[in-house]
Amino acid sequence: MGEKKQTLRATALRRRDSLAPSELRFWSHLIQQRVLNFSPYLLCRSVALYSPIGNEVATEEIRDHALQSRKKLFYPKLGSGQDLALVRVESTEELKPGCYGILEPTGGKIITKEDQERLVVFVPGVAFDLQGNRLGRGQGWYDRALALLGERVTLVALAFEFQIVDGVPAERWDLKVHHIITEKRIIACGDTQSPSGPIP
Repeated sequence: MGEKKQTLRATALRRRDSLAPSELRFWSHLIQQRVLNFSPYLLCRSVALYSPIGNEVATEEIRDHALQSRKKLFYPKLGSGQDLALVRVESTEELKPGCYGILEPTGGKIITKEDQERLVVFVPGVAFDLQGNRLGRGQGWYDRALALLGERVTLVALAFEFQIVDGVPAERWDLKVHHIITEKRIIACGDTQSPSGPIP
């Protein structure tokens, strides 16, 4: 299974890395506009975002909207033990490059159990399937961080349409996303019941 994941990851990354900057900006804008009309996001009080690396879907429009809407906004922060914690951000000034050059929170307000209630987490990935299986960056950081969150959390992948594949190899313990948002559609994944309920 590991070899299948590596082959799929390499193929998907080549395709994503070949995107022209104009395509990246345009498709990322379309995806973020879908998010800003996505009812689980609009209704949530707390949201977790990622800082994109490479040619991942951009998130700054969602970030700015969340801050303006006074939602509690969280970003991953890599600790000394190579584990991720979700840390609150109250302004863009609180995001600075971390040890891998990825924008991270400078503060220390770690997400609480109360904040996790009906939290919407936007996750990156390299490839996804319609059942909600996700192929990540390969470090396992997100998987470990997401496993610590409560059951009332809604997981939403942001992806370009070409990142949707027929099947992503997955172990039975791998967490699935509830929705995938691309530049063309919003996908309710397989039999993964969203804590937010059906999308009206």
